[in-house]
Amino acid sequence: MKELIVSILREAIGRARAAGQLTGDIPSIGIEAPRDPAHGDVASNIALTLAKPERKPPRAIAEIIKAHVTLPAEVSEVSVAGLGFINFRMSPAYWHSEMRRAASAGRAFWKPRVWELRPGAGKKVQVEFLSANPTGPVTVGHGRNAVLGDTIARLYEAAGFDVTREYYFNDGGRQMKLLGESVRVRYLQAHGIDATMPEEGYQGEYIVDIARVLKAEQGDSLVSVTDLEVFRLVAVKAIFADINQTCTRLGIRFDVFTNELDLFNDGKVAAVLKDLHDHELTFEQDGAIWLRGEPLGLPKDAVLVRSGPDRQPTYRTPDIAYHIEKLKRGFDLIVGVFGADHIAEHQEVIAAVKALGYDITPFNAIIYQFVTLTRGGEKIKMSTRKATYVTLDELIDEVGADVVRFFFLFRKSDSQLDFDLELAKKQAPENPVFYVQYAHARLASIFREGAAKELALPADTSSIDLNLLGTEELDLAKRALGLPDVMSAAAETLEPHRIPFYLLDLAGEFHRYYNKPANRIIGADRELSLARMFTAAILKDAIAGGLELLGVSAPERM
Repeated sequence: MKELIVSILREAIGRARAAGQLTGDIPSIGIEAPRDPAHGDVASNIALTLAKPERKPPRAIAEIIKAHVTLPAEVSEVSVAGLGFINFRMSPAYWHSEMRRAASAGRAFWKPRVWELRPGAGKKVQVEFLSANPTGPVTVGHGRNAVLGDTIARLYEAAGFDVTREYYFNDGGRQMKLLGESVRVRYLQAHGIDATMPEEGYQGEYIVDIARVLKAEQGDSLVSVTDLEVFRLVAVKAIFADINQTCTRLGIRFDVFTNELDLFNDGKVAAVLKDLHDHELTFEQDGAIWLRGEPLGLPKDAVLVRSGPDRQPTYRTPDIAYHIEKLKRGFDLIVGVFGADHIAEHQEVIAAVKALGYDITPFNAIIYQFVTLTRGGEKIKMSTRKATYVTLDELIDEVGADVVRFFFLFRKSDSQLDFDLELAKKQAPENPVFYVQYAHARLASIFREGAAKELALPADTSSIDLNLLGTEELDLAKRALGLPDVMSAAAETLEPHRIPFYLLDLAGEFHRYYNKPANRIIGADRELSLARMFTAAILKDAIAGGLELLGVSAPERM
């Protein structure tokens, strides 16, 4: 549809130029849905774009263009509204054709459209997400990261791109030493030996569980072992198994696991520090190495290597090396999902990579805000079993994987998310997950009712008379047919929340339609029933396709 309207406008502007009514070059023509559906199916602001170069009011330009429009059979009306928007209404025949195209394509229709990432780019995409260090179970905060990243990966895969899901982690450093020491203390305590937990040690019950398993497997053979590496390796293995199990419950997988330590062992972190020094982008002060902020356009300097006897690099230093390695692996688009507390660090990393002469165009980031769990409007702590946080597993246990995924996606990523547990468990219209899934189940029931009455859509649906459909049915079909464009926009803008919002609107329109007695889909008129069933099949496929991209099930019964 958009391509057709752009062609119509381009030809009209060309004719207006030939008539001497417009003089400038034809710019890129923007197309969007009108804010008010009463104005039509598609609108363009081209007249506002041309106003300055043409030195005419946009409304006058819109009227000139409209006067030169030749409408094909697919378009029934063109009008001018507001400051100069040119609106088009598509004919019923056009929508009938699109409905048949969707039915013929089946599930393949309900996917993002393939587009070029940028001129000359291929189709190789990396999405790095979750990336929690293996020091404990996945928390609710990590869960939003995981679902956002996985959904972006699903969108690009559905659009035909070669997607790599990547998990980046650090299993060395001070926190990991503390993890090893914490496990050793619990292991000794399990043997009745007095041992004191380090002040900043890991207190969760999961540490006790790891120590208990270690005792069962090794007996007392490790009691005299002081090398924390033994205990750290056991903990990392157990925690990663737990992380993978949690991800599996949400339908999340990874293709590549990258270890920060490898960047140190391969000399890549040292190479980055040398390169930054050679570019005069670092300085030493009080025993620490700093990244110069001013030459990189940063608000302040940042520590790359801490002072002290160990001279440990900060997280941003290996991150710079890691981002360079991503570029060297040839990805056309590199998406990273980061919490709001990592905004400054991410900006520093990208600025440093750019300063070293690399093209940072492929890099894109999703910055997400944190999650607050509430019950009855009160902030809650669901469990004290695993220290002071709520695990993602606990949340899945309480509300289910479908609800977790949908709720995590039902707010723009940079907005604070209040996860209402009471709402999440309600089987009622105010619960958006239930409302959308119930629409799919209702649509599925239509076909069971049809089968019971020996009424089913024929294999060849070309004989179904779509002219029997009224305005309400066509409006429903239009809403459903717009879903692939929403999916494409969600992927291009890295805003997956657009899809659940759209699905909720579609479900709402369907429920309102279905609840009217006059709109009974299977009635006395066989031909009208078939036409309405055809529309219902399209709606059902649309909702199922949208939920699939969100990683949420589409139940046949509820």
